[in-house]
Amino acid sequence: MTSQTSTILLIYTGGTIGMIKDSETGSLKNFNFNDLLKHIPELNLLDCSIDTQSFEAPIDSSNMGPMYWQQLVTIIENQYNYFDGFVVLHGSDTMSYTASAVSFMLENLSKPVIFTGSQLPIGDLRTDAKENLITSIQLAALKQDNSPVIKEVGLYFEYKLYRANRTTKINAAHFEAFASLNYPPLAQSGVNLSVDYNALLVPQKKPLVVHKALESKILLVKIFPGITQQTVTHLFNTALFKGLVIETYGTGNTTTQNWFIAAIKKVVDQGIPVINVTQCSGGSVVMGHYQTSVALKNMGVISGKDITTEAALTKLMYLLARDTSSQDFKTLFETPLRGEMS
Repeated sequence: MTSQTSTILLIYTGGTIGMIKDSETGSLKNFNFNDLLKHIPELNLLDCSIDTQSFEAPIDSSNMGPMYWQQLVTIIENQYNYFDGFVVLHGSDTMSYTASAVSFMLENLSKPVIFTGSQLPIGDLRTDAKENLITSIQLAALKQDNSPVIKEVGLYFEYKLYRANRTTKINAAHFEAFASLNYPPLAQSGVNLSVDYNALLVPQKKPLVVHKALESKILLVKIFPGITQQTVTHLFNTALFKGLVIETYGTGNTTTQNWFIAAIKKVVDQGIPVINVTQCSGGSVVMGHYQTSVALKNMGVISGKDITTEAALTKLMYLLARDTSSQDFKTLFETPLRGEMS
């Protein structure tokens, strides 16, 4: 396993990792990524060549959305044949959403696309940015038999590489900001880089297909004790959305009050897919396990199984943009497309 001769494209979209502190004002500002080596001279020690490309105007991750995801995958598409791997620098708040979306948008991906960022700016004395960036590049550059070791969209943070569409941000204050509770890390960084080869996605040997169409007219509703009929009736105005994700209790349970079940059934009957995901950080939806989810299962609500909310939303956007029947849609959603569910 080696990283020698690999060519890596570093794509900066925005976020804390690409900022330095102004010595006079103390405020954070973006720096020119063409001057990257000035800030991280350690990159000169890596056995790979690194090119950089930045969004014209860096995007705070709170403003990220489908338009910028399309811009990102277009960069990867245009440069795909010229680089062995890609590292995407992104703000941490919505990184799991963007990385999950990109995993669905890049079908038959056979090269690494690794997302990373940091909790502290790259110029900060105690920054986590340098380690995250250097190790992400090393992982993207890993080869075996002249082929990339990682052939999927990953997310690297604080010594662990995860499958991107299995991650969620769990902490705003700690360096260990992300978790993948339903799938093991793909690799871990210690004295050596340790790769779990059994956990890696094995892509089909087909040409890359880039999907840029996404349907963002979707709704996410978190079920909570005391949610009212008036609120649900207002939210479930089906003229306003084409797909619904409900975050339910435990293994997919909801209130069994007649008005709530009737409201969900009305959405399903109009041919709008309803996805059931758990509010729990880990675990899986198992509809029918308890009586409180039997009605949802019987009416055709789609099981999100152990998918994250981030991956469920972006998979819904991806599938809604394709021309599929209701039954095919249910089958496709409940089938792992990029390793996003078990």
